[in-house]
Amino acid sequence: MSNTTTREDTRTTLRSTPHRLQAGVLAATRIVVGFLFLCHGLQGFGVFGGVDGAGTGLPFGSWPGWYASVIEMVAGALVLFGLFTRPAAVLSSGVMAYAYFTVHQPVALLPLQNMGEQAALFSWIFLLLAVIGPGAFALDNLRRRAAAD
Repeated sequence: MSNTTTREDTRTTLRSTPHRLQAGVLAATRIVVGFLFLCHGLQGFGVFGGVDGAGTGLPFGSWPGWYASVIEMVAGALVLFGLFTRPAAVLSSGVMAYAYFTVHQPVALLPLQNMGEQAALFSWIFLLLAVIGPGAFALDNLRRRAAAD
């Protein structure tokens, strides 16, 4: 007997996981990530300690920070509630990729060296949500049902 997992074993395991459980875990992930992204956006306006930990917000209209904070707030709320999840997640992924490559990557190559772990994780998680969808408990599901009726 071998301890290695084959591709077929992985497929069987994924198929044996109940769909409701997968949809529920995906929804929980979407809700938590959306909430955290909303909070991240609010920091740009001085909430939760602001951008410097002392309550400072970004100046109105300053590029790119103020606009990024607006996008993070709106897209974070949309993802949180599962409304227009895929477009909001694509936009959020792009915002975080932009932040990573313009702010963090010039400092050092690796995220652990340039303090870019949060931007990298948000970017990849939002890309995953854009591809997979919102899961359960999403307003998108209600919209889809209403459109089908």
